[in-house]
Amino acid sequence: MSEVGLVIPCYNEAERLDFALVEQLLADPRVKLFLVDDGSTDATFERLTEFSFLHPGRVEVVPIRPNGGKAEAVRRGLLRALEDGARLVGYLDADMATPPEEMLRLLATLEKSSALLALGSRVRMLGADIQRTTARHYLGRVFATLASLSLSLPVYDTQCGAKVARDHATLRRALSYPFTSRWAFDVELLDRLTADREYAYTMADLVEMPLKTWGERGGSKLSSKAMVKAGLDLVGIGIKRRWGHR
Repeated sequence: MSEVGLVIPCYNEAERLDFALVEQLLADPRVKLFLVDDGSTDATFERLTEFSFLHPGRVEVVPIRPNGGKAEAVRRGLLRALEDGARLVGYLDADMATPPEEMLRLLATLEKSSALLALGSRVRMLGADIQRTTARHYLGRVFATLASLSLSLPVYDTQCGAKVARDHATLRRALSYPFTSRWAFDVELLDRLTADREYAYTMADLVEMPLKTWGERGGSKLSSKAMVKAGLDLVGIGIKRRWGHR
């Protein structure tokens, strides 16, 4: 049983996953890691399993067969963490672009607030070390602006792979069925949370924390085709939000 469950979705990460960095997340004794192996075809599952043996009770490997995509890996991991009794759950990318200390700071930010969901935000400003290529930065800003318009929320960065949430009935309902988008699922999750018919999250329930450091890593699995598909998914989310949810 874990108080804090953090999910890391993994697909063919055997050569890229930095276990020394992953291990730093365990500096908080309340944290239990849920490493989701999303149908990897390399030695990812074996490496994750070996790592879990080094941290009994603190690391659990969640296998998915066949590959279901990042959205499904995150959803299944969060559900497993909630099932395990986690009071707080979150997820971050396997490339560890969000450093462990920043993920733990995001967790602390949520706990100090009355919010139900905290989002890491990559804001390029003085005093912050946000390493991102120029092209990805501006593409990201265009996507974030469209996402904000689709959601009718002043959210700065929906796609930063670092989020933490409190266990809540609305969150469980939002995770109860698969996402329709493989790459824009962060936006879809926000849409579900803020459009829930029983208790819809308001801006008071959400908080964004500008990250102090974030570093883009090579080997991203987000192709140009996937970026276009994510953009089309945004349009679908906006239309559904305007004309009503089922």
